Amino acid sequence: MMKTIPFLLLFITVAVLGVATFVEDARDTAFIQAHVYGSRWFALLWAVNLACLLYVAIRRKMWKRLPSFILHAGFAVIFTGALLTAFTGRKGILHLREGIPATSYMDKDKRQVPLPFIMTLDSFRVEYYAGTDTPADYVSQVRCQASDGTPLSNPRISMNRIFSADGYRFYQSSFDEDMRGSWLMVNHDPCGTPVTYAGFLLLVVGFLLACSAPRGGFRRLLRHPLLRRGLFALLCLFSSTAKADDALPVIKRSQADSLASVQVIYNGRISPLDTPARDFVQKVYGRPTFRGLTPEQVVASWQLYPEAWNHVPFIRIKNRELRRRLHIETEHAALSQLFEGKSYRLQPLWQQTESTRSPMAKAIQETDEKVGLVLMLIRGTLATPLPAGTPRLSPGKIRAELCYNRIPFCKILFMANLTLGIAAFALLIWRMLKGRRESPTSRKAWTAALWTATLFHTAGYALRGYITGGIPLAGGYETMLFVAWVSLLAACLLYPRFPFVLPFGFLLSGFTLLVAHLSEMNPQVTPLMPVLASPWLSWHVSLIMISYALFAFICLNGLLALALAGCPWKPCRPSNRERVMQLTLLSRLLLYPATFLLGTGILLGSVWANVSWGSYWSWDPKEVWAFIAFIVYGLAFHPHALPWLKRPRLFHAYMVGAFAVVLMTYFGVNYLLGGMHSYANV
Repeated sequence: MMKTIPFLLLFITVAVLGVATFVEDARDTAFIQAHVYGSRWFALLWAVNLACLLYVAIRRKMWKRLPSFILHAGFAVIFTGALLTAFTGRKGILHLREGIPATSYMDKDKRQVPLPFIMTLDSFRVEYYAGTDTPADYVSQVRCQASDGTPLSNPRISMNRIFSADGYRFYQSSFDEDMRGSWLMVNHDPCGTPVTYAGFLLLVVGFLLACSAPRGGFRRLLRHPLLRRGLFALLCLFSSTAKADDALPVIKRSQADSLASVQVIYNGRISPLDTPARDFVQKVYGRPTFRGLTPEQVVASWQLYPEAWNHVPFIRIKNRELRRRLHIETEHAALSQLFEGKSYRLQPLWQQTESTRSPMAKAIQETDEKVGLVLMLIRGTLATPLPAGTPRLSPGKIRAELCYNRIPFCKILFMANLTLGIAAFALLIWRMLKGRRESPTSRKAWTAALWTATLFHTAGYALRGYITGGIPLAGGYETMLFVAWVSLLAACLLYPRFPFVLPFGFLLSGFTLLVAHLSEMNPQVTPLMPVLASPWLSWHVSLIMISYALFAFICLNGLLALALAGCPWKPCRPSNRERVMQLTLLSRLLLYPATFLLGTGILLGSVWANVSWGSYWSWDPKEVWAFIAFIVYGLAFHPHALPWLKRPRLFHAYMVGAFAVVLMTYFGVNYLLGGMHSYANV
């Protein structure tokens, strides 16, 4: 009984954390910080967790197993550091005005806390991306002096560039409207942060040792006869057209085509005109083309002949009830139909529904955004010409973006992958029922199809990366592309040994791309927000996205294993027993890198947060649910204390249920709870 108490306590902790995120959404962040995350009972809960961890380590003589000992010691040190931060750390805000010395900052209780030195703002400025008005960085030039006036340093404080002195760290937070004042976050945590970072290091070392120890669970699984031939692959894994109305004035196709490569400023960056034109037609009309016209023809013609185009049914309204209330019979409305003189017909409808979350309110908001885009196009503010002297994109980048715009990589891939995935899954089930092996010809054909899809996706993703000038992981759309790519690559590497992975790779990547294609995720290529322009971001997001893809494979393995195992109250058919065991071994094997990558990704995210805004953990809903996922999957490594995990059916059922936490972390938080991470969908 005693050995299960720590795990029961972890389940209770997970439940508390999950409920807290919904309470925060119903109330507010200040409430949850005061009554949960900042309360004494919550600190006591973690202190009890720490005590239980130490008890289990002593009772099981964990020091005799070095990887396990270092891993759990890392958790203990992190918990200790977090408690030190909670009880000894200080946070606050320092407001600086140009030329006015400051000797204290304001803490969270609105009290002035003295500084051991003097801080003076020399200047503040906003740096922009070349040729645009999109902020690239916020910079405060500061003088730091001793109390007697002796100069100490002249730091440059900006996003992801902090200043440290005497245990105090200063982070760029905000600025005054007149650009002569700056707000800096202050963090004084000389004890908690170093201890927590030491715990991070121990945890990573523990992860590595757990995967490399000769007698560890991971190496034992690799040596299993059912998996021996797959060793090399696993090691690789981890190292419609219509003619335009003749009465509608339209510029010639040749004229429009010459406009495609014209460089403009759009969405905070320099791009060819082809990009905003395609975005405009797709978003407003709902299709990539209009009456056989190219996007450039539509945009240029509307700007030249607005009187005629204002009466063209172009604005798509999907909600039938909204169309009925506007007395619009077709799916598309003309701009003129949404105005009565100078009166905007959506305004009174919005006033009736803005306090609700009804489909009508959402439809009104979507239609209003489309109207706004049309008005921006007419006024010439949707995309603006490059100012004189602005550096221009190279011809290579222009050609790359035009190529990327004209090849619908996402649409082609999700249609192809889903079709191939369904076909491959049907063939897999048929072979299992008939007891037949896959023929060499079939194996070669499916291998070629899988590698073709992977290379095509790689080309599209690399092209997007070339356009952005970095790894495309800035938002939800790009991270979904990355997950789909990882799924295909994993299937390529595992398929030679595990044939059932093939349909999983196609289906997982196909559904991921379908979600990206159909959802509200923004496919635009945009410059990074200043806080996201950090090298920690790419590693943080990449590792977590790879872990999510591996968890998805484990979930699909579980579904297939449960289907093969049959009803829980009947024994598994002998012909399926070996396949279920193979699926179990594969899931347990993938559980190691998936969980460790998730944990490492969380740690890197904590470092990024500490470097960017002065706190390595803020109990943001995204952080909380990622931590819950880590705990839930971490429990699966303890079958000695939870013996039901040794039974294949229950293990796979747990893995399938655990993936719901991943879905909540990635989708649920973004669309239900929000938080600081909602801008990135990560």
